[in-house]
Amino acid sequence: MKIAIYYGTETGNAEMLAEDIATELEDAHETSVADLAETAPEALKAAELNVIVCSSYDDGDFPASAKPFVEKLNAESPDLSGVRFAIFGLGDSEYEATYGFGSMKLADLLVARGATTLGERIVHDAAGDDLPEDLALPWLAGILETA
Repeated sequence: MKIAIYYGTETGNAEMLAEDIATELEDAHETSVADLAETAPEALKAAELNVIVCSSYDDGDFPASAKPFVEKLNAESPDLSGVRFAIFGLGDSEYEATYGFGSMKLADLLVARGATTLGERIVHDAAGDDLPEDLALPWLAGILETA
């Protein structure tokens, strides 16, 4: 399966997780990794599955590298019908009121343009004990079983 992995990051954690996911999948799938900042929304149509790793920043906002992608989504309002994606968030539950909002807002924007979400959006809690990959890899394996 052709799987494109995109990340939206502020500090580099989402990029590291995206690369870990690609490493895990590369033997069984054709994978690529890209920064959302350098991605056109129409590019999501090229993969059979798009995996997005997106952190939240400040008051539940998009991280710096996701903002150019979001601006393109809003300006171009592309038809993303047929695009399938799964999204994994990174956040900190100490910011309870806006925990995981970056990935939630991005998922909502994609769905509003016709894309289909696969699986449940999970948010890794930086205040917790788990490593992001300990949640993301089993989560994605479950999605791939049904994809």
